[in-house]
Amino acid sequence: QVQLVESGGGLVQAGGSLRLSCAASESSLIIDVMGWYRQAPGMPRELVAIINGLGDTHYGDSVKGRFTISRDNASKNTVYLQMNSLLPKDTAVYYCNALGLGYASEYWGQGTQVTVSS
Repeated sequence: QVQLVESGGGLVQAGGSLRLSCAASESSLIIDVMGWYRQAPGMPRELVAIINGLGDTHYGDSVKGRFTISRDNASKNTVYLQMNSLLPKDTAVYYCNALGLGYASEYWGQGTQVTVSS
């Protein structure tokens, strides 16, 4: 069973930065797309950012210009989310997501809490 292991969440003041990491438990797994989603209390889960194997990226409108997604060059099965200029509205549980070869399989991390205080 493939697992996505997340780290890097925590509490930060508004204007601060955090870096999230996510690594797949199986390095041999072929992953087409990796990304981050988030869910605030009482709200639906929303896209934060995704990146494919070519390095093409897509961001949710609310984080453009503040967040940067990247994949590890050595291990394509590791993804990072650099979050700058954090706002209280960024407070949510952040989930790592991965789509396997041909989008035939999908995996989710357990979620990591990000809390931004005003």
